[in-house]
Amino acid sequence: MASKPSIEKPLLANKHGGMQPPSNGSGDLSEFDDAPVVTSFGDAWEAFSRESRKLWAITVPIGFSILCLYGINSASQIFAGHLGNLQLSAVAIGLSVISNFSFGFLLGMGSALETLCGQAFGAGQVEKLGVYMQRSWIILLASAVLLCPIYIFATPILKLIGQQDDIAVAAGRFSIAIIPQVFALAINFPTQKFLQAQSKVGVLACIGFAAVLLHIALLSLFIYVFRWGILGAAAAFNISQWTVTVSQLVYVFGWCRDGWTGFSWAAFRDLWAFVKLSLASAVMLCLEIWYMMVLVVLTGHLKNAEIAVGSISICMNINGWEGMIFIGINAAISVRVSNELGSGRPRATKHAVVVVVATSLVIGLFFMFVILAARDYFPVLFTSDKEMQQAVTRIAYLLGITMVLNSIQPVISGVAIGGGWQGLVAYINLGCYYIFGLPLGFVLGYVLHWGVRGIWVGMLCGTALQTSILLFIVWRTNWKKEAAQAVSRVRLWAGETNTVS
Repeated sequence: MASKPSIEKPLLANKHGGMQPPSNGSGDLSEFDDAPVVTSFGDAWEAFSRESRKLWAITVPIGFSILCLYGINSASQIFAGHLGNLQLSAVAIGLSVISNFSFGFLLGMGSALETLCGQAFGAGQVEKLGVYMQRSWIILLASAVLLCPIYIFATPILKLIGQQDDIAVAAGRFSIAIIPQVFALAINFPTQKFLQAQSKVGVLACIGFAAVLLHIALLSLFIYVFRWGILGAAAAFNISQWTVTVSQLVYVFGWCRDGWTGFSWAAFRDLWAFVKLSLASAVMLCLEIWYMMVLVVLTGHLKNAEIAVGSISICMNINGWEGMIFIGINAAISVRVSNELGSGRPRATKHAVVVVVATSLVIGLFFMFVILAARDYFPVLFTSDKEMQQAVTRIAYLLGITMVLNSIQPVISGVAIGGGWQGLVAYINLGCYYIFGLPLGFVLGYVLHWGVRGIWVGMLCGTALQTSILLFIVWRTNWKKEAAQAVSRVRLWAGETNTVS
């Protein structure tokens, strides 16, 4: 199939507030030009300013909505932490290990929709987005059913990987109780990506804010009034997640008539090409999300496991707050890259990538300095136990370094999702994280007896290697070639062709 020339198409506001490209109905957008060439500092600053406005217009509402949704997890741990160290460890393990396992897999499967919807929207094929979303619902709901045994058998699984019996039993009870939210996520993620691809992100921020307020109210009611303990936290978690999902569906069905034209049997056709991309996306993101989850698991084998697991869980919770910001930027750059590639604008794509990497690095450095300055104070938010607070303070410098590395890594992953490179990044993640970083952490932590710090340092080395390789790949990428292949990818993943030109 012949590739289309490099073109520019300005984004126009549609009647629902989203941004969509002009199209003549056939996908022919060749009447427009690409972004201007940068030949001077003035040109560079103009390009930076222009791209920053576009990036933050998407990032702020997405980032805010994701921060609010992460607040649901964080609030659950905070309330559990004030019940006791066992309850904190149980909820932390349930959310950081068991729930994160399914969260990572479903988020990864749903991220295939970012690539396909983003590039299809960039090519002016808005009417296809609803069918793509329905295909993703089918795949993710089936995946959610397959993930349920992990929750049901959480206690023996946690014991098998070395968790203390009392922590494993409590975490297992909590995990079984939060099974309903797995199915909420299976519908939530495709709906979210459907809206993001069209830059209809303001509604996500509003829903997220309402959900976190509801969750805090439910936690207070179920834990302090009804005294349901960690099962009360689980009930609040389920209700809040389903509230988010149902609210998104109401908005899509009622106010997205351009992309949503109703349920269609076409969603059940040509699923295999979509499944393959979904699996590649799932493997890529799971290897990233599970990597830090393993850090929590490995600490369960150390002496004084309750303090070790609790201190790491608190640090991962703080890291997760920053991580949610960069997941927002990840989603935004994925939208920018996929839209520009679908539009055939390689130079604009390159500008977007350069701006987001530079911006993310500055933000990461800022958060590192904040953590180092507040290392004696933030543990108080999570626990009243003095020993736990001191343990967190001792490893806070590693949290700061992690925040810098994690400012770049998820952003580059967003570029990969926008460009459809999930398979390549999955191999890189496997090698850097699990063949290099994880064994190094095990050696430093257990063989050299560095404990929690040794495990964490080794795994940070794996993250640093992965980030360096991805930065090199992005630097060497031929964006003209990527733009020329975008239309072929859309047709392939839609089940319309068997090859990519």
